[in-house]
Amino acid sequence: MGWWLRSCVQSLLKVVNAAIGLAGMGMILYSLWMIRSWSTNIDGSSSGANDTAPPWFIYTFLGIGIFFCLITCSGHIAAETTNGHCLCCYIVFVFLLIALEVAITADIFLNRNWEEDFPKDPTGKFDELKGFVRLNFEMCKWIGLLVVAAQAFSIVVAMVLRTLGPDNETDYDSDDDSIPARLPLLRSHVQQTHRPTDSNSTLKNDTWKVNI
Repeated sequence: MGWWLRSCVQSLLKVVNAAIGLAGMGMILYSLWMIRSWSTNIDGSSSGANDTAPPWFIYTFLGIGIFFCLITCSGHIAAETTNGHCLCCYIVFVFLLIALEVAITADIFLNRNWEEDFPKDPTGKFDELKGFVRLNFEMCKWIGLLVVAAQAFSIVVAMVLRTLGPDNETDYDSDDDSIPARLPLLRSHVQQTHRPTDSNSTLKNDTWKVNI
């Protein structure tokens, strides 16, 4: 029963990690598309490329996507090994990510001048993303809630898996498998202990026959 429950929790953690990984892969693909579009605009523009500032928004978006994928890999390793230290590190990383997301969301909704907190984006991709979010606010809202819910649920599942601990049934199986290997030695020892009694009995029978 414990092995079945542990395997179910491991599979559930892997599924939740897959959802986080899909979000990270989407962010990476979108970042690569923005980098390609930005580089083609620079090459086709008449002004020199030396005056342009580095696209902080694109690389930040790419870094967040890579961090999502790294969290997914660490969560898969922790779910596969059920190591307590790996699960603790995974829980801390996901908690810090959720705290960062909550802080950014609270700053956007509570601060009217939240755009001033970010540096200017010369590529214009930040403005394009804001326009897309405003036009598709409901869809973006549900996607964001789904990602945050998956992250929070992954923390709960990781804590349950850490409470269950690693699978120790394999050790008992190995002990049981070693018992039959010792049985022939026991049987040979028993046979050796019975051999003197058999020889003594045969000697007694021979002497009894001689006396007769």
